[in-house]
Amino acid sequence: MGEHVRLMLAFLEKLTLEPARVTAADIAPLRDAGLSDAAIEDAIHVAVLFNIYDRMADSLGFDIPGPEVFAYGANMLLRRGYL
Repeated sequence: MGEHVRLMLAFLEKLTLEPARVTAADIAPLRDAGLSDAAIEDAIHVAVLFNIYDRMADSLGFDIPGPEVFAYGANMLLRRGYL
């Protein structure tokens, strides 16, 4: 996994868990790593949608696959150049 992916995931984790603490300073390392504003915005949109889906699944009792299914899907996306 590339450094830009690690930085983005760390940013998205903070955005998800502590949104009130996110500042412009949190975006600077992403830009410094070469990520465009459009790429950062796209990642935020994806994270927001996944957060909504997660809350819906929790509140409506969706059957969620185990971690191995998510790991498989993530591996497939990374191999196909998702990021």
